[in-house]
Amino acid sequence: MNQVSPDITEAIAYVFLPWLALVQHVPMVAIAVQALLAWIVVFVLHRFGTRVLARMAAPFPFSRRIVAYANKALRLVAFLLLLQVILRNSAGSRAEMQTLQHLSALFLIASITWLAVRTVRAISDSIVELNPATGPDNLEARRVQTQAKVLSRSVMVLILLIGAGMALSTLPMLRQLGTSLLASAGVAGLVVGFAAKPVLGNLLAGMQLAVTQPIRLDDVVIVQNEWGWIEEITGTYVVVRIWDQRRLIVPLQWFIENPFQNWTRSNAELLGTVEIWVDYSLPVEEIRQAAVRFCQAAPEWDGRLCLTQVIDASDRAMRLRVLVSAPDAGLCWDLRCRMREQLLTYINEKYPGALPRMRTTTIGDPHD
Repeated sequence: MNQVSPDITEAIAYVFLPWLALVQHVPMVAIAVQALLAWIVVFVLHRFGTRVLARMAAPFPFSRRIVAYANKALRLVAFLLLLQVILRNSAGSRAEMQTLQHLSALFLIASITWLAVRTVRAISDSIVELNPATGPDNLEARRVQTQAKVLSRSVMVLILLIGAGMALSTLPMLRQLGTSLLASAGVAGLVVGFAAKPVLGNLLAGMQLAVTQPIRLDDVVIVQNEWGWIEEITGTYVVVRIWDQRRLIVPLQWFIENPFQNWTRSNAELLGTVEIWVDYSLPVEEIRQAAVRFCQAAPEWDGRLCLTQVIDASDRAMRLRVLVSAPDAGLCWDLRCRMREQLLTYINEKYPGALPRMRTTTIGDPHD
């Protein structure tokens, strides 16, 4: 068996022994080396473990997305837990160890908060993925998506608040300051409560909207005399996409405290009206038949209703209303415009004198 040359042994000892002595006598260096080794171990196990978990979770939407979303946060949590063990079993001055343990605990709280937020986001996105709202009859899918998004954002806000509170509670200075401020008659607590009222109000309003659902994603609404669609519901506000591509930002609490119109509350089907003032000489029955023909030829009509009625009359003209139905708000608007154009064209061609006009009577001079 080959023996190692004494010269090589002496060279290795000459190089590594000083470092080993330094590690043994300088606790901070020892902690750094152990932390580096712990990170390498966690990195290697995480790399291979994530691949194994990803293959096992591939058939399951929730598990697959949780692995994809939370693997980095989980790696950091595992490393910080090992670091806590290293710090608690390391030799060194008490002040230094307490400081390092405290910093490590803060990072651990932050990483656990990050892991919880990513897990909630993964569950929410999985629910949205399993309930696509791309089909024509998407009422149930929009209901589920709205609940998932609003509740997940509310839960994430609560997780962040809990994480921040746990982190601040580890700081003695802030804990003592808070105790001294709230030790009086409770005035400070009232001030904080009033200051946090908008945030807490929107948070509670978001939960109420998610449960009762007066609005959902892609609902057609009229808010503050603006017609549009619910584009996004966040933890504090709602984005309404106006028909002319503007965006109306409305706080969540506003929808709880104020009335508004929701055209797609129970279903997406709508009735639209076309009103035209015409002369009394226009035959109503012929216009009624023409409106039915126009509806039957229109691709936006869903076949439910096409009704023509005289709804008003003045000393100069009568007002016709054509009531039509469409499967959703966008098609209803297009159908109304189409019917209005075709009816006006038809009346101009068939009965050019039947549009509203001013009648005057000339009375001769009584002296003539």
